[in-house]
Amino acid sequence: MSNLKTMKVILAGRVQGVGFRFFAEDRAQSFGVKGYVRNTIDNKVEIVCQGTENKLELFIMEMKKGPTFAHVREVNIQEIPDSQPFDSFDVRF
Repeated sequence: MSNLKTMKVILAGRVQGVGFRFFAEDRAQSFGVKGYVRNTIDNKVEIVCQGTENKLELFIMEMKKGPTFAHVREVNIQEIPDSQPFDSFDVRF
C-alpha cells in the first residue's frame, strides 16, 4: 500500500449545480480512485482522492476539465501524508 498517494483537490469556478460530484464519482470509478467529493460552504468542490500516482494524475486532469457545464477557474492541490486508506469513492452531502 506504500505506493498509494492521497491528494486534496479544491476546485473553484462554476463547479456547483453542474453535476460535478457525480462526474467525480463516475471518473473515480473509471480510474480506480478512492476517497470522496463534496461541495464546500464557499461554493467550491473539495475532493480527497487516493490511488497510484498515475491514476491520480489522470483523475485530477479530468477534474480540471469538469463536467460539460462546469467552468473550473482555480485548482489547489496538496498531498495528504499518512492518510488512512479509503474503501470506496463517496459523494458526501
